[in-house]
Amino acid sequence: MSQAILEKIEQSSMKENPPQFDIGDTVDVHLRILEGNKERIQVFTGVVIARSGSGSKEMFTVRRIVAGEGVERKFPIHSPRIEKVEVKRSSVVRRAKLYFLRQRVGKAVRLKERRRS
Repeated sequence: MSQAILEKIEQSSMKENPPQFDIGDTVDVHLRILEGNKERIQVFTGVVIARSGSGSKEMFTVRRIVAGEGVERKFPIHSPRIEKVEVKRSSVVRRAKLYFLRQRVGKAVRLKERRRS
């Protein structure tokens, strides 16, 4: 009984058409930021290295290099703060989690591009 109630509440907070992307894709995450009483959109660009959770609690981790330092950020897929997720490039990967990229530096971080026809 209580599980059914929780599922109904989760359905109300989920997006109708969540963004479609895979592990290894280079994405632009357009995020709404509040600064005082103004709202603007900030873009976080990086490689999706992980997805976790399910339902309204589903998250994805994006990694990028800023000034030689690796920066990772986790986003909830169904967050109302996320305006859109734009796929820039798809890569061929053989893992569900790309945590091995944390130890890589420079050209070793690059992933082989997936050609789609």
